Amino acid sequence: MANSLNKVMIIGNLGRDPEMRYMPNGKPVTNFSVAVGRNMRTPDGEMREETEWFNVVMFEKLAEISNQYLTKGQKVYIEGRLQTRSWDGNDGQKHYRTEVVANQMIMLSPKGAGAPQGEAVFAGGFDSEPSAQSGGDDLPF
Repeated sequence: MANSLNKVMIIGNLGRDPEMRYMPNGKPVTNFSVAVGRNMRTPDGEMREETEWFNVVMFEKLAEISNQYLTKGQKVYIEGRLQTRSWDGNDGQKHYRTEVVANQMIMLSPKGAGAPQGEAVFAGGFDSEPSAQSGGDDLPF
């Protein structure tokens, strides 16, 4: 469908350190959670902060960079798309997980001595295997 859009942009703090593993094809994938807060007024007129948690997944180079530079508590901007996966658990129940598949990251607070200073923008990584036609020297233009 040509008139569709699946885009997510969040700014928040890492809830845990990134965890990197490798897919069967050897490419890295990194997962972590991001807490995003918002202020809201209760019916009594009190201001209260609500926190929404997002599961984030990154692939390839972006996965490696996030694993190297991000740590729990760090503020980060994530851009990507929503994806829901399902699987059958050992308990016989169907389980679902909605996550942000990131294609861009901006570090809003540096990790420390090894991190780039100020804001650092990283983009890239495939959220699925690139097609065989997209590689090589046979460019369509």
